[in-house]
Amino acid sequence: MPAGGGLLCGASGLALLVAATATRFWAQRRVPGGGTASLGLWHGCLGGRCHPHATTPAPLEAARALMLLSVVAAVAGLALGVSLVARGARRARGRAAGGALLGSGLLALCALGVFSGGTPTLPGPARNSWSFSWSYILGWVGVVLVGSAGLFHLCAASKDPSPQSSEAAGA
Repeated sequence: MPAGGGLLCGASGLALLVAATATRFWAQRRVPGGGTASLGLWHGCLGGRCHPHATTPAPLEAARALMLLSVVAAVAGLALGVSLVARGARRARGRAAGGALLGSGLLALCALGVFSGGTPTLPGPARNSWSFSWSYILGWVGVVLVGSAGLFHLCAASKDPSPQSSEAAGA
């Protein structure tokens, strides 16, 4: 079952992308008094109290949208991959699964890049005191996994010898 690696990487990557998107530890900084402030795509926290962002800088809005699109694309790619295994090998379905998973990885990569470039606009008196945290790192690992899953599906589709996989229906 050559698509098994793609399914495992895709499911793991999807889980990490969802966790990264939902959690509030993309960036952290120390605040006076020994506490920490953390920032996620949806909430900001200071001293254990979390609130939705009052105003959202454009890079944060873009990162939100790109991460959500990435999760949707990963779900679509994973569903195509599961249907590939359940119904037998089909080149077109394998290519579509691979393309969706690669697209998911590229969207998440863009979201992480936009967030990285937008850190100078983060709130607070010492903007350069923010450091990336574990939710951000989960996003990077998710990018690697869904990208690998996409490549696995594309390679499996190109090597599929089954007669159902012929490119032309009449050939």
